[in-house]
Amino acid sequence: MAAPTTIKGGKVKVMLGDGNSPELFAVPCGFTSRSMTLTKALNEFQLPDCDDPDAIDWLGRDATSLSMSISGEGVLASESVETWLDAWESTESVHVKVEWEFPAKTITWTGSMHVESFAATAPNAQRATANVSLQSDGAMVRVVTP
Repeated sequence: MAAPTTIKGGKVKVMLGDGNSPELFAVPCGFTSRSMTLTKALNEFQLPDCDDPDAIDWLGRDATSLSMSISGEGVLASESVETWLDAWESTESVHVKVEWEFPAKTITWTGSMHVESFAATAPNAQRATANVSLQSDGAMVRVVTP
């Protein structure tokens, strides 16, 4: 049996652009966990059986849109808190790059996203934490490089 080639969490990066030209992307400090969800919206329609009109219809589905969402959590880091707050306050989406770095290839998505939410939690006698949610704003372009 051949073992799968896997990666550790640090090889999954969420980077925010600086808005300059050329744009530089950096990983905001503080994430200890990140999650990416790819979503496809579907419209359903009924597919009748032309030979047996009394048969139960099967559902067909048409894809109507794609979306990416990212959530992350970790410590509330002084080094990145204003980056997150600036992105959340902005009426414009921010440029984001997401990377999955495997040993033999890197999968990268680049596009614009809105910081949908930024939450800070501060329990007594414990480190303050942050939770961030981003939603795509248009196409997230995927590139695979060896």
